[in-house]
Amino acid sequence: MHHDPELQRQAEATVKENRIVALLRRWRWFAAFVVLPSLLGILYYGFIAADVYVSESQFVIKAPDQKRASTGSLGALLQGTGLGGGQEQASEIIGYIKSRDALAGLTQRTDVRGAFASQEADFLSRFPLIYQSGSFEDLYAYYGSMVTALPDPETGLTQLSVKAFTPEEAQAINLGLLQLSEELVNRLNERVNSQAIEEADARVAEAQERVRDARIRLGAYRNTAQILDPQQQGLGVLAVSDELIAQEAALRAQLTQMKRIAADHPSIPALEERIAAVSQQVASQTARAVGGPDGLASRMTEYENLLVEQEFATELLTIANAALEQARVEAQQQKYYLERVVEPNRPDDAILPSRFTNILAVIFASLCLYLVGWMLAVGVREHSPED
Repeated sequence: MHHDPELQRQAEATVKENRIVALLRRWRWFAAFVVLPSLLGILYYGFIAADVYVSESQFVIKAPDQKRASTGSLGALLQGTGLGGGQEQASEIIGYIKSRDALAGLTQRTDVRGAFASQEADFLSRFPLIYQSGSFEDLYAYYGSMVTALPDPETGLTQLSVKAFTPEEAQAINLGLLQLSEELVNRLNERVNSQAIEEADARVAEAQERVRDARIRLGAYRNTAQILDPQQQGLGVLAVSDELIAQEAALRAQLTQMKRIAADHPSIPALEERIAAVSQQVASQTARAVGGPDGLASRMTEYENLLVEQEFATELLTIANAALEQARVEAQQQKYYLERVVEPNRPDDAILPSRFTNILAVIFASLCLYLVGWMLAVGVREHSPED
């Protein structure tokens, strides 16, 4: 029996084709979830993905040492606190860099949209992305993925990193953000300084009003009580009273001696009347000084209260004026400032994308996804009811 060579070759080809189909069918899910994504990752990161340049800079927010002159405990109460520490200001700058305001200000100085839509970028990484419309919100979302600002707790520095598709654009965006941050620090200083001066002015006005009220009340009391200085007037009254007491004592001594020598002397009644008159004058002067609600002693309490209030208001005005002058001096000095520790560099080589690392990541992720799906499929088959 003769075999046709052509038929035999066709049979062998058919068998071989059936084996290949069976092999492909067996490994179709592996090819779909591992081989194909890996090939696409190798194709994109190896041949399509554009070079990304990263410009980095570092800055710190500093405040010069300010030694305040001591004006007493009351002065310390009048002095308000200004800005917080440098770390707090750095957090504000980081928040500003990540904000829409920073992007809006940056677009006025640098063609941010043009930089992110550069022809150097590949079609998958170029702005707008395939799912974006090119609006400002889309630009802001894209900007957030290209600009990073992170603080370093150990050194106190803030690192600003900007990614772009050319080294010149990366450096220009980084420099623009630093300039905007410096202007923000200056605005914060001006705001705090103006607020401090306004508060000091208000304290001075309140102290002046208090001094005027104290002087008016003291003058009104003097007019009502018909007294200029109760203390001085009281000393005068007491001096007169002491003189009268001495005079009374001398007259009584004279009367006693006269009665002992000549009890019927005709001048004794007149001397007694004189002693009675002097004694009445002493009582009158004593009552004027310390007796009753109209006495100088009673008036002195109210007078001293008004006088203390006037002195306190005057001292408060002096302290308020000193605080105002200090606020004006401090306003002429920049309290906080942004110091560039590392200037924005112009990268001479692209460090992104990490092509080999990204290819390995795609392969690893594909394998993980395939293994998870395979284990789920095996579990479903084992627990499915047998026909």
